[in-house]
Amino acid sequence: MWTSPLGTTILLIGIGFYFPKPIVSYIMMLFMDFLNTVLLFSNVLYYRQFSDFITVKTITNATKVAPGLGKSAVALLHPSDIFIWLDLIVIIILLVTKKIRIDPKSYGMSTPFAITSLGAFLLGLNMFLAESSRPRLLRNTFDRSYVVKYLGLDTYTVYDGIKNAQTVQVTKNANSSDLNKILTYTKKHYAKPNSVTFGKEKGKNVIIIHLESFQQFLINLKVNGKEVTPFLNSIYRNQHTISFNNFYHQVGLGRTSDAENMLETSTYGISDGSLFTSLGSENTFQAAPQILRQDGYTSAVFHGNVGTFWNRNEVYKNMGYNYFFDQNYFSNASKDKIGYGLKDKLLFSESIKYLEQMQQPFYAKYITVTNHIPFSMDKEDLDPKFKTTNTRDETINNYFQTAHYLDEAVHEFFNYLKASGLYKNTMVVIYGDHYGLSNSENETLAPVIGESADTWNSYNNVQMQRVPFMIHAANLKGGINSEVAGEIDVLPTLMHLLGISNKNYIQFGSDLLSPQYKDWIVFRNGTIVSKRYIIIGNKGIKGVVYDRITGKQIINFTPEEKREIEKLSIEARQSLKYSDLLNNHNLLRFYTPHDFIPTAPNEFDYLTNFEQMVKLRRQLGTNSSSLYSKRNSSTTNLYKTDAVELKNRREEITQIPKNVQSNQLTDKKEEKKNSNK
Repeated sequence: MWTSPLGTTILLIGIGFYFPKPIVSYIMMLFMDFLNTVLLFSNVLYYRQFSDFITVKTITNATKVAPGLGKSAVALLHPSDIFIWLDLIVIIILLVTKKIRIDPKSYGMSTPFAITSLGAFLLGLNMFLAESSRPRLLRNTFDRSYVVKYLGLDTYTVYDGIKNAQTVQVTKNANSSDLNKILTYTKKHYAKPNSVTFGKEKGKNVIIIHLESFQQFLINLKVNGKEVTPFLNSIYRNQHTISFNNFYHQVGLGRTSDAENMLETSTYGISDGSLFTSLGSENTFQAAPQILRQDGYTSAVFHGNVGTFWNRNEVYKNMGYNYFFDQNYFSNASKDKIGYGLKDKLLFSESIKYLEQMQQPFYAKYITVTNHIPFSMDKEDLDPKFKTTNTRDETINNYFQTAHYLDEAVHEFFNYLKASGLYKNTMVVIYGDHYGLSNSENETLAPVIGESADTWNSYNNVQMQRVPFMIHAANLKGGINSEVAGEIDVLPTLMHLLGISNKNYIQFGSDLLSPQYKDWIVFRNGTIVSKRYIIIGNKGIKGVVYDRITGKQIINFTPEEKREIEKLSIEARQSLKYSDLLNNHNLLRFYTPHDFIPTAPNEFDYLTNFEQMVKLRRQLGTNSSSLYSKRNSSTTNLYKTDAVELKNRREEITQIPKNVQSNQLTDKKEEKKNSNK
């Protein structure tokens, strides 16, 4: 981090040496210093306001940047900012007062070339070290902060400019005939809704619980005689839960963001990185929050990490989310965080003060983080009654502990839903986003889950990509479904349960409850899982093919098997191809389904979520449908948690962080005034 700016600094300042006239050389070096200082200073101010770095698009739309920084940019200044400008100020003063005299010597071409070569060498060395420490940094950019940290601000700006230019060029090359091909494909694969389940949950609240790195094998698994996830097991088997035991994640390099994208849009992630970070700031989405908004839904995301991670603070606006509660809205004490953000029990408990303000019906998503590699836990958060495995791999041993903790967190949240009355009017969707333990750990894990390490093969690795998917509601008729399903199918299924047709939308999944549901899915790497086969890498019969039921490899194919496998391979390739075409060329900007109102990202301001909610509740008065209004009081006292962090500071469940408190005092005065009346 300390050395990453050196290469580009030498390259830029060294440009001045190519000018033979000394005065021009000095001016050019000062000019380069000035540009770098402006870039650094602008990013410092921008980061204080948005916890993110300025993109090239933001720079080119400078008129929109100033309002975004607030009416008073002066408020963002710190006394220490003078140090950013100090070198320029001192050098100019010394030159003017002739304390530094202009060197009249001309250096020719050899010295400038040597300086440029040194800068290029240091830049290359830094990029090599960055790639060694953070492989595929530029291809799989999940947070701009990492690019700046490893490569420096100048390199990041150049990289972002190149990426922006590529995106613009690809968008310009968009062809309307491609859109027609995609529409033909998705309409051909449209699955009519099940007449029994269509509209079954119409008008209900929807809560999505995103189980980080949670795999299907955890369900009903016992370790040392104890269930790892007893509460989730009970929900999985509940008579009011539709569960799937052959539900596969389909993420690529975008990992969690890919899972979110499939869940919200029913389109695949891209092949060479994260759609959220590569295209999410520019692309048009027809995502769940905006689709449900047409039916009067309010939407929000609760996540205990920084809002810039996976570019969520930009993507969620394009998806139509009304509110995004990132780490700024929760406790920032270091002991309350682990790994990738706020601990799950604290996330759920501290979110209630915001959730209860949402107008109903609402669509709310919780993104948990505690069950994330390296699956570390503070000792005081461990359940003394649960003893984990004792394998030679600490990652595996830790995995069961964090999964158990996540299970307890979800249990506490469900207890609140029932105590507050939300439960009876809410459909809860629970799913695992992707694998937690990698293929390299599977053979060590095998005996724990009742398998043999000696016979473990690629078939088993594919089966390990199964993750839980459950739809739970008080009036649903549940059961365990064994159909092959994937994350791409979630949105059509939820839309039909809510009584919303997906017929005119471009979606690559299909309703899992429909009699016409397709019985195959494809991974981002091309592997196909169907009712009968597992086809590794989408190479057809030339690849490795297994019987999905028996797990035996198929060597000699019958003519019927050849036809089936070839047909599946073609369908899978088309599905990925058309999704990539749609997203890479941003074709949805040319297509608006009937009765769908496109998203207007500029109307969302995630810095004032709480103020907006309280203001809306007061404006609606008796027409407010928020839980807070329905009960005429807060429900935070109903939330019960054994989180040790809150043991002696229970008030944090109700406390609004200082940076979002501005309307709280006014709201309390208003309530007191109404109470007196």
